[in-house]
Amino acid sequence: MKCIYCNSSDSRVVDSRSADDNTSIRRRRICNSCGKRFTTYERIEEIPVVVIKRDGSRQNFHGEKILTGIKKACEKRPIPIAEQNKLADDIIRELLNTVEEQEVATSVIGDLVMRRLKELDEVAYIRFACVHRQFKDIGTFMEELRTLMTDEH
Repeated sequence: MKCIYCNSSDSRVVDSRSADDNTSIRRRRICNSCGKRFTTYERIEEIPVVVIKRDGSRQNFHGEKILTGIKKACEKRPIPIAEQNKLADDIIRELLNTVEEQEVATSVIGDLVMRRLKELDEVAYIRFACVHRQFKDIGTFMEELRTLMTDEH
């Protein structure tokens, strides 16, 4: 680490502690050449995940969008907000842990949310499926309901 005062690369760490946000480490260093102290921060390098949209365009992954979709699907359902937040966090964690490339299709994200919503609440699942699968008419909607009902039995 180069000294900000004399540009020497010979320094040593005299103190380390977690930064306020607990996502980085604050290190106090002392330069072995000039003797002055300076602070550095060490944080985990985040690998950005890119979402491939249906039209082929790409945009950065934002976990808040998953939570927004879950909240819309669960609107007026007896599912506590804390449970919705936990579901979104679990889905985001699972998604980021299973993405092998730095890109993921929206269909993969939607299918993962649908699978988890199906376990939580069938009405929320159907609401989300209507948007994700873009039901064109009542027939496709009824087909999804039939599939849901046969899965139960």
